[in-house]
Amino acid sequence: MKILLKIAYLGTAYCGYQVQPNGVTVQEKLNEAARSIFGFDCDIVGCSRTDSGVHARGFCATVTRRGTDELTTAIPIENIPRAMNAVLPPDISVLCAEWRNADFHARYDVISKEYEYLFYNGSARDPFLLDRAWQLKKPLADQAIDAMRRAAAAFVGEHDFSALRDGGFDTDEKDATRRVFSTSVEKKGELICFRVRANGFLYHMVRIMAGTLYAVACGSILPEEIGGRLAAGARGGFGVTAPACGLYLDRVYY
Repeated sequence: MKILLKIAYLGTAYCGYQVQPNGVTVQEKLNEAARSIFGFDCDIVGCSRTDSGVHARGFCATVTRRGTDELTTAIPIENIPRAMNAVLPPDISVLCAEWRNADFHARYDVISKEYEYLFYNGSARDPFLLDRAWQLKKPLADQAIDAMRRAAAAFVGEHDFSALRDGGFDTDEKDATRRVFSTSVEKKGELICFRVRANGFLYHMVRIMAGTLYAVACGSILPEEIGGRLAAGARGGFGVTAPACGLYLDRVYY
């Protein structure tokens, strides 16, 4: 058996999830916490990578004893979150823990993931949303938000999303076909919330979607052009890569 953790974190202070030599990461802090409470080195396998500055509300990761597919502990499973949170930094929290079979894989067993991207649409910048949302230069009208909604709907379905990725980890992955199950754009007070659920995502795909929706709101791309631009496959046919600060991995489905 292995332990599956559900984790929330603010990504502002971290160079993404995955351990790397040039900065502090979320996985590094989880490794340290697991070693502290279990008394031995562990392998922490996450459901995906997240970039520097990206946040998570429902990130999932498994814990096993290093070099094995299992973990044995006398700590009751319901006490694991409290034990790990006692040694984790305050911007990372283990929300819950459960046992899974040894053959369960946190990444490869994912059916779909859902992200949320937050735009701040207020008339003056909000210091309490610093590094929590993309603070737009000026508020968008309801008509512009409706255009964003129609553009987001055009991403639904199975498409080749080659044009919606930047150079990075997955550039050698030839198959860029992904199935987007749902999208939504909602106005909640001074926030505009873009949500997208898919069976997988390419490098920066959601952030490019968000940047494209902003371009649609500004009138430089029309909602009805999205399908044709996807078919053309050119990165230049879409908007900028939106800032990492507005992106949240919200939920993972197994």
